[in-house]
Amino acid sequence: MPEQDHGAPTPYAPPAPGTVTAYRGATLFDGTDRRPRPSMAIVVDGERIRHVVPDADLPALLPDGAETVDLAGRFVTPGLIDSHQHLATPPDRPRAEAVLRRLVYGGVTAIRDMADDVRQIGDLARATLVGEIPGPDIHYAALMAGPGFFDDPRTHQVTRGATPGQVPWMQAVTDTTDLPLAVAMARGTHAAAIKVYADLEAGLVAAITAEAHRQGIAVWAHAAVFPATPRQVVEAGVDAVSHVTLLAHETADRPLTTYRDKPPVDHARLTAGDDPRIAELFALMLRNGTVLDATAALWASGEMAGDGPEAAERARLTSDLAAALTAQAHRAGVPISTGTDYETAPEDPFPALYEELAFLVDRCGLSAEAALRSATAVGARSAGAADLRGTVEPGRLADFAVFDEDPLQSIANLRTVHLTVKRGRRHARADFEAGR
Repeated sequence: MPEQDHGAPTPYAPPAPGTVTAYRGATLFDGTDRRPRPSMAIVVDGERIRHVVPDADLPALLPDGAETVDLAGRFVTPGLIDSHQHLATPPDRPRAEAVLRRLVYGGVTAIRDMADDVRQIGDLARATLVGEIPGPDIHYAALMAGPGFFDDPRTHQVTRGATPGQVPWMQAVTDTTDLPLAVAMARGTHAAAIKVYADLEAGLVAAITAEAHRQGIAVWAHAAVFPATPRQVVEAGVDAVSHVTLLAHETADRPLTTYRDKPPVDHARLTAGDDPRIAELFALMLRNGTVLDATAALWASGEMAGDGPEAAERARLTSDLAAALTAQAHRAGVPISTGTDYETAPEDPFPALYEELAFLVDRCGLSAEAALRSATAVGARSAGAADLRGTVEPGRLADFAVFDEDPLQSIANLRTVHLTVKRGRRHARADFEAGR
């Protein structure tokens, strides 16, 4: 019998079960409600965490031949999670691979890709999972929207060679759509969720959500779907909503119509942070367990600055709105995840996720600890992966980041990232800086 061909090399693959490594001596923030603990050891077997114990308890737990990595004086957090990425609109494989590499060497071990050309995203997800290329794990969505949305040029970019709205990862839905079939087609792309985007009535959002949950797949939605309002989207039972500024449309003075016909927003009233309709919406989100993928820093980024004073003023006003609403959500106890919806320039050595975390701390009133929990435990919940990742605990994936300086003391200390462990595979920051 001829020797089996194992395919492309997998230099970034997780270690095999039985390969035991102990990381010892660090101060650990594990992503749970525990306070940071000094002098802790994390024992990894293959791609899973076997033990998390004080250093003094480590010798009795190590098998012969186990490797030990000294992290004395350093700080460990769970692997970071960016809950809003777009890697393939339009598809650009070299660019996507460069972004993925920068993310994982920056401590990011998982992302949510929020609808792209799934033909490429699926392959990127496979490549990072098996270790052909360095990168975080990718939890991605297939999109559903009303037919009116599919003249958007982005839908043509992600369905080249096919018809927008008529492919399994990008479907136009009406009240005559066979929803069990549509959801099954979306699941067939190996998507982690269905993203509900635009131009859908409240009843159809609820029907999509119910059918998706019946088939065991999550639903991620824009916070306003037009004409479905934010409250109607949350009442539909979606698992997460994106873009905090869209929540402002809960206070619209007229009914919502279409995605392209957004009513004006009263920035002055909403930035006071005490609008009762928004407060009621946040109370509903808290009761339902709806995660808010705030993308709070988006309008403060260069991505949205635009050209000229008018665009700059619009970005400033919207950024202020994002800060105020995110702060109000946090005070209400709404779980907030850290999505970006943009990336920093290719020459920037650090990912946009660091900017989102800084915005949450500097503009939205989150403590560094709360922001890091948003980027870890809440991020895992947003991706439907809270049983696998988001905390450093026995049985979870061996996903964690190591920093030279304590990010709980200053969120800027994320830029001292020293090492990322993703599914037990080490990615040393020095290798990234050396271009290896």
